[in-house]
Amino acid sequence: MKTTVIDIDPENINEDAIRKAAILIRKGEVVAFPTETVYGLGANALDASAVHRIFEAKGRPSDNPLIVHICDISMLEEVVEHVPSKALLLMERFWPGPLTIIMKKHKKIPYEVTAGLDTVGVRMPDHPIALALIRSAGVPIAAPSANISGRPSPTKPEHVIADMQGRIAAIIAGGTCKVGVESTVLDLSGNNPVLYRPGGITLEMLEEVIGKVDTASGILKPVFAEGAVPSPGMKYKHYSPKAKVIIVDGPIDRVIARIKKEADAYRQKGYNVGIMATEQTKAMYSEYMVIAVGDREKPETIAAALFDTLRLFDKAKADVVLAEAVDANGVGLAIMNRMVRAAGFDIIHA
Repeated sequence: MKTTVIDIDPENINEDAIRKAAILIRKGEVVAFPTETVYGLGANALDASAVHRIFEAKGRPSDNPLIVHICDISMLEEVVEHVPSKALLLMERFWPGPLTIIMKKHKKIPYEVTAGLDTVGVRMPDHPIALALIRSAGVPIAAPSANISGRPSPTKPEHVIADMQGRIAAIIAGGTCKVGVESTVLDLSGNNPVLYRPGGITLEMLEEVIGKVDTASGILKPVFAEGAVPSPGMKYKHYSPKAKVIIVDGPIDRVIARIKKEADAYRQKGYNVGIMATEQTKAMYSEYMVIAVGDREKPETIAAALFDTLRLFDKAKADVVLAEAVDANGVGLAIMNRMVRAAGFDIIHA
């Protein structure tokens, strides 16, 4: 398949280019597009055949549900059966933005989108290209991240091109995604709100609006469930570079010492070792291949650069990546959620 790359400046949107991509969506094709979180792999959420093409392009397991993206609250009428009062409060506060809300699905949404479940995750992205594409297509767009299943999510056009060239109809190249980790996923389909995936909208921010939110046990642990799970990113090893990733957790001085010890041991075995540090600690690893992922005091910088950094270790041909853990509070919970899955839950406690 020939993949067309469509360059669009998010600061000066070319409506003709948007219409070109929207026509492909309406024809049942798959188009990658930028959001504020990561690039999405989009298809008409009301077309089961089109949705199936997403799974084919990604190599994604069919029991891993997709998130439906809308551009206007009125689109909820054909996506969900009912909008809970708490959902309305959160939409008013955080939409458009990196928050996905799980609700009971409308009969128009095919089960291919929801992995056979009667619930669907919905969000309104905070990105001018994404909103323009949905508006022009005139349909809700189902979209997981635009990467090969299991690989680090794409935050730059070159990431999408590397993974999806020849697999989909078109890629909208619209710059770098600012948040860098996928949306927060909150389930409001039951009696109590449940956080299934942390993201840029933190647990603390949610609780400020709707009160107590339960946290799913699988956020920092593997989920050993048969069949579909309610949210993407829960069940499988995700976000992984080609290198083996190992997280080292504990007091930072012990973490640094343990990473150096592990790095030396792997180098003696002939492995090419990379270290994922922060701005505060990178100088401690001057004798190693080290990449600073961001500022430990500003975790949002780590979130924004995390997936790009993992891909940089691939470019550097690292065999093993030793990564410093961060505090799992606020945005740090989202960072650690992605890191533990990238590592296949391989964590050393220093």
